Amino acid sequence: MSKFEEKTTRSERIYEGKIINLKVDEVLLPNGHSSKRELVEHPGAVALVALTAENKLILVEQYRKALERSIIEIPAGKIEKGEDPAYTAMRELEEETGYTADKLELIQSFSTSPGFADEVIHVYAAIGLKKSESGAVLDEDEFVELMEVTIDEAEDMMKDNRIYDAKTAFAVLWAKQKLLNENSTYPKL
Repeated sequence: MSKFEEKTTRSERIYEGKIINLKVDEVLLPNGHSSKRELVEHPGAVALVALTAENKLILVEQYRKALERSIIEIPAGKIEKGEDPAYTAMRELEEETGYTADKLELIQSFSTSPGFADEVIHVYAAIGLKKSESGAVLDEDEFVELMEVTIDEAEDMMKDNRIYDAKTAFAVLWAKQKLLNENSTYPKL
């Protein structure tokens, strides 16, 4: 129990959607006062740091309606109900990129927006990449362009905001550090 814990005294779900649910909780604050919290419930997601044999990072460009523009990201996707995150990661890697991996290594799991959402994203390193026989198989409402870039090119994309999301910025910095550090504790890709 945390000294800052907020005890929920009432909770009302106000929206149930395909990807998210919204609820409003009334909470009792540590000082005895009450407040309201508007919260997003999300099933979680996965993302992949996939480096080719030439140390190029596999990225996808896609339109993000919330931002009203396209951004460049690492491959990622929502965890389906009952799905293990590692399974989701393998599925999303092949669906979005047309690549498969011999294995995955969990790099880090983290909260994306803890001020209002419970989403946790699991970032994996895809090890032993190879092109799949089927190629990319996108959802009917998914439109992406695949690209392979150097870490320097990815850093330039961060500088000019083509890479604009936290998971991809994290992935670029992790990949750069991994490539710079020969004694890395992470497996060789």
